[in-house]
Amino acid sequence: MENPFELILDRLNRIENLLSTQRTKESVGSPKPEPGLLTIDQAAKYLCLSKSTIYKMTAERSIPHFKLSKRIYFKAQDLDEWVKNYKVKTVQEIDQEATNYLMTKYRRK
Repeated sequence: MENPFELILDRLNRIENLLSTQRTKESVGSPKPEPGLLTIDQAAKYLCLSKSTIYKMTAERSIPHFKLSKRIYFKAQDLDEWVKNYKVKTVQEIDQEATNYLMTKYRRK
């Protein structure tokens, strides 16, 4: 009769081997983003938005992204520039623009 502890160790070793081969298959099968690219999860955390919001924006093509097969990637620099385009002007900036516009409009006459 075999030692039950040896049977358990043998089974554990087989399970570990199966898990390690499964991990290598997954890492080989999925494309790795190049350094500097963010996945959808990382972009959602980076922008403090939900994943569903990010998916909706990519479907509407309102956020800069890259698509490789079914995977979506983002560049942090592109996201920074995209966010900067949505800057809300302060009251002082609006007043200054209005003053500049009026000054140039009346000088032309």
